[in-house]
Amino acid sequence: MGGTGAGAASRVLVVTGTGTGVGKTVVTAALAVAAKAAGLSVAVLKPAQTGVGDGEDGDLVEVARLAGPLTTRELARYPDPLAPATAARRAGLPPVVPAEAAKAAWELAEAHDVVLVEGAGGLLVRYDDTGGTLADAARLLGAPALIVAEAGLGTLNTTALTAEALRARGVGCAGVVIGSWPAEPDLAARCNVADLPAVAGAPLLGTLPAGAGGLTPADFRTRAPRWLTPTLHGTRPAA
Repeated sequence: MGGTGAGAASRVLVVTGTGTGVGKTVVTAALAVAAKAAGLSVAVLKPAQTGVGDGEDGDLVEVARLAGPLTTRELARYPDPLAPATAARRAGLPPVVPAEAAKAAWELAEAHDVVLVEGAGGLLVRYDDTGGTLADAARLLGAPALIVAEAGLGTLNTTALTAEALRARGVGCAGVVIGSWPAEPDLAARCNVADLPAVAGAPLLGTLPAGAGGLTPADFRTRAPRWLTPTLHGTRPAA
């Protein structure tokens, strides 16, 4: 399997969101749990971690806490909770360019069955001052992106915009996962279950309950595969 070949790309899934705080990290952990339960080796790549200083726990620590032992790799971290390009510039540190993220994902794919690349914020958040984004890294990889979306009012617009941006860049959309499903969903949330696949042009592949990240690791690992469809190595029946 060559580093830039289709074999590497087929092992990689880029996890993006419709914005900040939609549940990408917990969804990434659930994806890792489901893949591991299916007997696959998993690596998780975080190209740029922002809002975390040296010696502090970042998103990858949370993924590993919930999912259990797996390979993790972080390319850079910046202390300010800003877009990676801005945070890198303020810290006087080099940014992570899309080609670096793609190279790291290919390297991990050489030794793992599944590589999950978790972005920062939304799809078009800038990683460098030339405008490089997670979408550019996905395009270089030839890998599809999974959209993590909110459940309620407003999510149809942000999901449609994210899916449109992926199409415009020639990046496939694997599907949509709702990052936090409320215990008592309102009318908008209930309707969005049917409408999200239509606006994304891709299937709804999972729904995580609100507060999933607060479960004990043991409970999380038991329950996570049930939240995802077989496309994502889960056991939830496809819609």
